[in-house]
Amino acid sequence: MNNQNCQREYDFALVITGVQELTPEAQDALFSAGCDDATFSIQYGRLYAEFSRTADSLKNAILTAIRDVRKADIGAEVESIDECNLVTQAEIARRINRSRQLVSQYISGERGPGNFPPPACHFAEDAPMWAWCAVSFWLAKNDIIRQEENRNAEIIELINLALEMERQEEKDPELVREITKALEASSA
Repeated sequence: MNNQNCQREYDFALVITGVQELTPEAQDALFSAGCDDATFSIQYGRLYAEFSRTADSLKNAILTAIRDVRKADIGAEVESIDECNLVTQAEIARRINRSRQLVSQYISGERGPGNFPPPACHFAEDAPMWAWCAVSFWLAKNDIIRQEENRNAEIIELINLALEMERQEEKDPELVREITKALEASSA
């Protein structure tokens, strides 16, 4: 079977640090490194890259884009995939193209199978936030969204966590080792 037939286009955006100005030289370096499928702009003082990349999976599309940004050798580092894991009730409704009222009913258990995931933060405030990965898992399990959407949420969250871990190790490797060691010891 030809792997080319399994490829499709994936749209995503990367937030990039280390480049303050989008000069023609920077654009040329990014283009030459393989980022010819991205549109670059400076947003809030950071380089922002909107990709439309053909690959066999979202994971491979994102990972090759990160590789290509790094390969440009202009001091650019990918900070994150521009996809927030924390979502409000309104954002959940927007992402699944349903009403806020229906999402509220899922949350309260009035509709759906119940056991909607609890908020991840802001429990005591009037605007709780949920982890999109937990919500997408519940939605996929209950056939409200496709399994692929949940898998993509997991991939994005994991890549963002890995990018954050790289940054933390670069900033304070000793603290990362100390915490990692303490967590390993507490689970033994």
